[in-house]
Amino acid sequence: MKHLSFYYNLYYIGYQNLDNYIMCCITHTSLRNGRPSARMVLLKAYGREGFTIFTNYESRKGQEMIENPKASLLFYWDVFNRQVRIEGRVEKVSEAESVEYFGCRPRGSQLSARISQQSRPVESRDTLVERYKQEERTFPKDVPKPHFWGGFRIIPDVFEFWCGQTDRLHDRIRFFRPESSDRVDGKVSKMGEEGWAYERLQP
Repeated sequence: MKHLSFYYNLYYIGYQNLDNYIMCCITHTSLRNGRPSARMVLLKAYGREGFTIFTNYESRKGQEMIENPKASLLFYWDVFNRQVRIEGRVEKVSEAESVEYFGCRPRGSQLSARISQQSRPVESRDTLVERYKQEERTFPKDVPKPHFWGGFRIIPDVFEFWCGQTDRLHDRIRFFRPESSDRVDGKVSKMGEEGWAYERLQP
């Protein structure tokens, strides 16, 4: 069994010409009291270390990831009738990684990240536009990353791969890192490599 980020890659390989459509996902977070929230984000990197997104640390999702460092990602590609669901713990990426990625963003995106108090109310769009213009004047060349902006990495412990079928007997394969309460019997659930177990779920 290869590492599961490789399986994720195989699941949509050949469709990467659709770029943002492929990398767009729903990110679910919650407070410790269990109240959930969800929003669409663009996945910016993935690999053996996990799945990386970037945001304002003071936004709702940023604060929820800090307070309750668990999250899930949901990718759904209706054109291909496929879905991938990922669950895992959350950690901040290094400051160096955040600075590097911020430096690759378009200038307009950099300025917007600096002036937006993400998720907070604002009097009008005009207020945002005026802040943006002021920031343009302040930074006529390079735009530095603000201290409140950076990356989070979701380190997966569950993958579920779903492939829809016309008779609704959909294929669902779940990979997970067993906890002490999980039963891996070698028949329905089986151990793979690198500490991962897998099983087929009923649709």
